[in-house]
Amino acid sequence: MQKVPDAPSSGNVLLLPGLMCDEVFWQPLMAGLPATLQAQAVDYGDADSITAMAEAALALAPPQFALAGHSMGGRVALEIVRLAPSRVQKLILMDTGYLPRAQGEKGETEKAGRMALVELAQKDGVRAMCAEWIKGMVHPDRLGDAALIESIVGMFANKNAERFARQQNALLARPDASPVLASLKIPCMLLCGRQDSWATVAQHTAMQVLAPHASLAVIEDAGHMVLMERPEATIQAIRNFLE
Repeated sequence: MQKVPDAPSSGNVLLLPGLMCDEVFWQPLMAGLPATLQAQAVDYGDADSITAMAEAALALAPPQFALAGHSMGGRVALEIVRLAPSRVQKLILMDTGYLPRAQGEKGETEKAGRMALVELAQKDGVRAMCAEWIKGMVHPDRLGDAALIESIVGMFANKNAERFARQQNALLARPDASPVLASLKIPCMLLCGRQDSWATVAQHTAMQVLAPHASLAVIEDAGHMVLMERPEATIQAIRNFLE
């Protein structure tokens, strides 16, 4: 891949949310970036594949931009780099992964877990599903933080079970992004919560092996929803990288 020059300290930042997330997740960062950086959160609409999500984001994006993706959004970000490498100036991958679903028993176990959540959302509603899902997605000490938990559950509850099913199917069919990571030449930062049990620090270290020029920022006392859990530390790390 041809090397793209470093982005200046002004420009556009495209924000790619994770599963069932939206601009609510990104709001702390959007409020915390300098005025010279124009940030835009993407809505994937009814997209039901990682590639379709990437294409939806590219249709809204300016000619060149910095890119930040959280969780599922990190996979979308890597797909955008694959589809339009010359348009991406800097890349931030947060609490995410790069491998496809495993073959065999491990992959079937993942599928069963995701489909159980889809069934729960269809049967009892998205809010009830998220109340179960969130138990493993924030730092254990934050499960009693009513304001934080409601902000996450409420964000999920603004979407329906059909969208949840489409996004889960997209994740089950996710592509292998190893070649994209290995070909990266643009500035890249990997970032995750220390206590993220879904997208672990070790997983991000493995990504750094494929993209050795990437930096790694680990946010202490945070789980998978790192920006909402520890906004100040997360924003500072992102600002340092973008500026």
